[in-house]
Amino acid sequence: MALKSETRDKLKAISTATVATALFKRGFRNQFIQDVHPLSPVQPVLVGEAFTLRYMPAREDLNQLAVFRDRGHPQRKAIEDCPPGAVMVMDSRKDARAASAGSILVTRLMKRGVAGVVTDGGFRDSAEIARLGFPAYHHRPSAPTNLTLHQAIDINVPIGCGDAPVFPGDVILGDSDGVIVIPANIADEIAEEAYEMTAFEDFVTEQVNNGLAIYGLYPPTNEQSLADFAAWRKLKGR
Repeated sequence: MALKSETRDKLKAISTATVATALFKRGFRNQFIQDVHPLSPVQPVLVGEAFTLRYMPAREDLNQLAVFRDRGHPQRKAIEDCPPGAVMVMDSRKDARAASAGSILVTRLMKRGVAGVVTDGGFRDSAEIARLGFPAYHHRPSAPTNLTLHQAIDINVPIGCGDAPVFPGDVILGDSDGVIVIPANIADEIAEEAYEMTAFEDFVTEQVNNGLAIYGLYPPTNEQSLADFAAWRKLKGR
């Protein structure tokens, strides 16, 4: 099932932290991709369906520069096959000693209309990627070519990325905190709940800034807090 436009819009307005809480309430504890960071502090929010690439440890006789002459090479093919609006998610086994990709391939993803790219390894040309204004996440910069240590082996299969399970079609949300993976079958309800949670948290933040204590407010165990929230929503059009 394709990601609904209204779900995409709601996700762009909420945080990975709020989504993590909504997932935790449903028993999901391992959906946040560990140790990946945005390349730019001002890059857009990342939302899209996962399209995956899996790397395995390179075997030297099968991973020479000449492999890139093959139009079917999994890394190059994944770059050209990742659908517009999707997120390329790369399983690099949390190994940033060699790059998962560089600025040319990431630029190609951007020009093709892909929503963003995530690796639990590293990117080369990281400063150039950061300047693209394109949502990109990695562990750290890495200059060596991927062929040094990574052999691209599978496209659009279930992977692990930063210890999180990622299935093709899962919904990816990335912000300044990092990247979280939402199972595709609950993406709509998670987006709706988190969108509502965001309204309440904005109300709470305003109240705390006004000097209120959190007791009875967060969580809203006082009936007056709920009444005040309802009045606030009406006033703010939320």
